[in-house]
Amino acid sequence: MFKSYGNNLDAEHFVCQTNGVISDSIVQNWTQQALDCYKIGSNCAACPITKANYSFKCQMKHIVDILLETQGLPDETSILNSDIVA
Repeated sequence: MFKSYGNNLDAEHFVCQTNGVISDSIVQNWTQQALDCYKIGSNCAACPITKANYSFKCQMKHIVDILLETQGLPDETSILNSDIVA
């Protein structure tokens, strides 16, 4: 498992069942959601998901960091043509 990023969650967000630990499975491949986050520079203020007021704290910017470290830069063409769903 990768480093936990969820220890300092805001009070209005619930802690997911993984206690903030990012699963290895979500950082195996670039997904469309990860690509979208990467393209906006992991800027949560510009993310449409943030504007939806979900009750959880998004960890995608941390997933993007891990993907960059382990998988390298995303290949948008292969992501768009894959069966991988965010």
